[in-house]
Amino acid sequence: MLIEIGQVEAIFRYPVKSMGGERLEVANLGWHGLEGDRRLAFRRMDDDDRSGFPWLTASKLPDLLLFAPQRREDGAPGDLHLPTHVRTPEGKEMPVFGEDLAAEVGRRYGAPVQMMQLNHGIFDEASISVIASDTVREIGRLAGRSPDVRRFRPNVVVRLLRSVPFQEDEWLGGVLSFGEGDDAPAITVTMRDVRCSMVNLDPDTASPAPEVLKAVVRAHQNTAGIYGAVTRIGRLEVGQTILLRAATGKGERG
Repeated sequence: MLIEIGQVEAIFRYPVKSMGGERLEVANLGWHGLEGDRRLAFRRMDDDDRSGFPWLTASKLPDLLLFAPQRREDGAPGDLHLPTHVRTPEGKEMPVFGEDLAAEVGRRYGAPVQMMQLNHGIFDEASISVIASDTVREIGRLAGRSPDVRRFRPNVVVRLLRSVPFQEDEWLGGVLSFGEGDDAPAITVTMRDVRCSMVNLDPDTASPAPEVLKAVVRAHQNTAGIYGAVTRIGRLEVGQTILLRAATGKGERG
């Protein structure tokens, strides 16, 4: 049985991993997440980490959040979903694959970096992330901070019909459909989103506020929001109805 749980409140895409995001009204959901999401990342050339995760993130260089990917439309070739330039915190625009940008980021990091492109994206756990605005507000209240959904870097923000923080847990194993009809884009909810120090960083200043992650740990075992796997591709749009087909045994009444 399908249950209406809310609406799409906001959509975000992050063209370069850990850099500033884009707020969108519409986006295409493909088999590897939103088109253009996290397709680029800086690789740490000094990486001696055997974890298999060589990418430079804001947890290692908070300043990355202050770099803003841009797309110039003056005849730029290539994927229309990918940026052509990046605006630095000082307002200078540099070509995304240029030596100047790599040098600037490397200078701040203290070691060489190289911009890389992966067609299927560079994700921590899964290709799509979702959080409810009620969850963000509750964490902000507990942390004594103004709620800012950008700290959590989701792809989809949900405005819930039933205002209950951390309601996302109820969706585990189920399927979320965005819009009505058998061809509506959909994801299977695979796991809770385990949070890290990224949520402490102010998206506008990169300054840390450790109380945010502490609030997530205290309130909800260090998780907030969910990850999903795409099961049907299509068009996402702000205002779409979101329907849940609960996992077998959930949400049923005898």
